[in-house]
Amino acid sequence: MTTAPTTGTRWLTDDEQRVWRAYIQTTTLLEDHLDRQLQRDAGMPHLYYGLLVQLSQSPGGQLRMTELAKDAKITRSRLSHAIARLEKNGWVRREDCPTDKRGQNAVLTEEGHAMLRRSAPGHVAAVRQAVFDRLTPEQVRRLGEIMGILAAELQPDRSDADLPWLR
Repeated sequence: MTTAPTTGTRWLTDDEQRVWRAYIQTTTLLEDHLDRQLQRDAGMPHLYYGLLVQLSQSPGGQLRMTELAKDAKITRSRLSHAIARLEKNGWVRREDCPTDKRGQNAVLTEEGHAMLRRSAPGHVAAVRQAVFDRLTPEQVRRLGEIMGILAAELQPDRSDADLPWLR
């Protein structure tokens, strides 16, 4: 096993290391909290809920499968498995893409809309309780600003061949 050279490495300061670890712990705990809430209240993981929300916010309640995978930042294989489970529950159906015979669209069904209407209040309450009720309005504003900066910088380059939704 080779060791990576350390010359020129900008190691994290003690404060940066503390913030980084807190960030990792918080995002892990938050994802687990939201996943457990949705499993308990709606019988689905957070990822599936996110897919239903994406579809509900798309024109006609539908998105091309490749776009859905890209937006969710998951592999096409993982998306296909998730959509199969959502189809089994009657919340989504697949349709051939009318403009490209090789593509498919995921379409939110009326049952899917009804599931979102039933599960959204509990999910919003969980998000509010876990995040927003703990912060001042100024902290919420700053958190939004910070997350916007990080998200903008982390958007993948379209030429990157190792993007999950291309696998």
